[in-house]
Amino acid sequence: MEFLFEFGLFLAQAVTLVAAILILVAGMVSIGQRQRSELQEGHIEIRNLNEKYKLIGSAIRETVESEDAFKDQRKEEKKAEKKKAKQEKKNRKKEESPEQDRKRLYVLDFDGDIKASATDNLREEISAILTEIRTGDEVLVKVESPGGLVHGYGLAASQLQRFREADVPLTIAVDKVAASGGYMMACVANHIVAAPFAVIGSIGVLAQLPNFHRLLKKHDIDFELFTAGEYKRTLTMFGENTDKGREKFTQELEDTHGLFKQFVSDNRPQLNIDAVATGEVWYGQQAVDKGLVDAIMTSDSFLQQHLADWDVYEVRFVHKKNWQEKLGLAAEVAMERSFLKVLQRSQRPPV
Repeated sequence: MEFLFEFGLFLAQAVTLVAAILILVAGMVSIGQRQRSELQEGHIEIRNLNEKYKLIGSAIRETVESEDAFKDQRKEEKKAEKKKAKQEKKNRKKEESPEQDRKRLYVLDFDGDIKASATDNLREEISAILTEIRTGDEVLVKVESPGGLVHGYGLAASQLQRFREADVPLTIAVDKVAASGGYMMACVANHIVAAPFAVIGSIGVLAQLPNFHRLLKKHDIDFELFTAGEYKRTLTMFGENTDKGREKFTQELEDTHGLFKQFVSDNRPQLNIDAVATGEVWYGQQAVDKGLVDAIMTSDSFLQQHLADWDVYEVRFVHKKNWQEKLGLAAEVAMERSFLKVLQRSQRPPV
């Protein structure tokens, strides 16, 4: 009996300890989620692309030029920098701003998935830029997306329209693909450039779903769906679809397509919308001929044209990682390092 009593006491202590740990973990998760919803979820990062390419050029010159020639060039660059610093100091004393003579180009990236998840970042980046934008400044957005959900890309396009509403010149660069929802975003721009083989267009609407009704019926499985409202559900995956439901669903697709066409027409009135809103896609030069794109050019070429006379800044919104994500990242890094060590040992020649 004494053994059973001690065992029961031990079991109770163990259960209490496990319960306490679970409560603690649940509390930490709850606090983390509450902080994520209440506090800012990330921060803006800004990188000066002029400095980036200047450092790259310096590294190349150091490698390809002779040591003496590189040293002489560095001396000349330092003299020019000192001269520029003195001039700026004089201008500050005169309460002048030398920076106002150089326009700014802000560069954003949008890498779209089916839900247009990057819209949250885009919203923050646009809000940050609009607080500091000056007359004459411009924005370049590099869009890459094959499209996705209507409401997601509709919101993304609406975010870009904030630049147009603020009279900020907006250029969209398409290096690979801007189709369907991706083109819905691109058409908002004042100017669209695309690489020669970038995929453009797909101004259409698509919906598809499987139907398992006959399979369920074959196995004597009933499926019941209850709705209030004649068209609350038009098509279903498990029930028996009707011609009336199909007709209504098709009409909804046509209505959505009509809204899509109207949106593109409003933003690019020069287009023959009926000729391009067929759901087809075109490559860069074909898209120029159709009026979908204004010029053939990569985003890199566009940037290079501005680096000499403009201050070019890349703007990114970076999400703050919670403790779960940080823990997962640390574990991933540790596993990767361990794998590399094992790989290195396996490649050592035998002694």
